[in-house]
Amino acid sequence: MGASTQTRPEKTSRSSELSLVIDGVALARGMRVIQPAMTYRMAAGEITLVTGPNGSGKSTLLRAIAGRLRPIAGSIHCDVPILYVGHADGLVPALSGRRNLCDWAGLNDLATTPERIDAALATLGAAGFADLPVRLLSRGQRRRLALSPNGALLLLDEPTAGLDDASRQAVDALIAGHLAAGGMVMAATHDPLAPGSGPRELPLEATS
Repeated sequence: MGASTQTRPEKTSRSSELSLVIDGVALARGMRVIQPAMTYRMAAGEITLVTGPNGSGKSTLLRAIAGRLRPIAGSIHCDVPILYVGHADGLVPALSGRRNLCDWAGLNDLATTPERIDAALATLGAAGFADLPVRLLSRGQRRRLALSPNGALLLLDEPTAGLDDASRQAVDALIAGHLAAGGMVMAATHDPLAPGSGPRELPLEATS
């Protein structure tokens, strides 16, 4: 059975208004149900760590929230823009980081200006490489760019995998800043992530 009946928004939400609602969602991989009934809530400023063994559906849940696959039952509603950052960072390799951010804003109908893009890049310490093609950047640099959008739900699949200690600390700091600006984060991870931000945990169990 999936351990995913944690609703408790009145105790854990930092805002009274919910931005992500997962209601009775069932997930499958191929013909096998991997999570039969999942209910969960998040509000602005919250971070949730999705934990569990391989095969329990952590990445599948993120992809379902991002709209990349359809649950076999239940519903998912999110009233803020969503950015899914998987192992490939969600960036177009041939384009610059700056162009990737502009295109993301356009796809989500967000009004932006060159000044706002510059401010986001400066906050992340990414201004020095923002105009280079993403394919030339290190993994740590790509992570900084991928975490740039404010006010969004960031869906992060193993965000610290392959990063050194300094880059992990930078990711934690970026997440803290994103939450402080009213964003949300849900991360599938085996590692500790942003402990200073008070993450909630959504543990998933593997089904037999």
